[in-house]
Amino acid sequence: MSIEPMCYETQFFGFTPQTCILRLYISFQDYLFDMLLVVESVILKKIEKFTDCGISRLEVRDGTQKYLTFVNERFNQLFEKMELCLLKMVLNVPRNVLLQEDKVHAECSYSKEKFDTLQSETKSLNAQCKAESLATRALLAELKEQKVIQAELAKILAWFDGMDKICREHGNTDLLESFAFMIQKSKMLQGTVKEIDVKHKKLKLDITSKKVI
Repeated sequence: MSIEPMCYETQFFGFTPQTCILRLYISFQDYLFDMLLVVESVILKKIEKFTDCGISRLEVRDGTQKYLTFVNERFNQLFEKMELCLLKMVLNVPRNVLLQEDKVHAECSYSKEKFDTLQSETKSLNAQCKAESLATRALLAELKEQKVIQAELAKILAWFDGMDKICREHGNTDLLESFAFMIQKSKMLQGTVKEIDVKHKKLKLDITSKKVI
């Protein structure tokens, strides 16, 4: 059987021509073997009717095998001719014929210089795509961070709105004045605490000196 690669034919038919021929050969062989088994069984039945013919079953099987060998040799010779005919006439795509999906290659041929140029442009575009992808990731990360900051600012504004509402409920319409008042009171409280602390330390010293006397 031919082992010449037939890639274009395989592309067109969807199977290798050699595989198709091999399956045909095996099918013929199986059919020939089955047919001889049927013939042998018929001969054996005929012999059983003639008890004095002197032919044994072993002789019949030997004759069947010899006949199978003879027929198989002739069949192989004929099949070789059929194989050549099938490969050249039936399962062969002429060299001047282009498949539909390959016509574009004939219409749009490229030289090595054009191919190298396309490869260079492709590499450049890939580099640009990677750079844009990195830039996009950086922008997305920045947007995510801005969303977090906006959420915190929204909380602060909500807190200020709450403070403003409380001030209005207590008769103070200016939030800045309220903060200034709170800061002033805080400073006064800090001064009072310091004054108490000084007096406490002085009183503690007086008590200690009296105990010594």
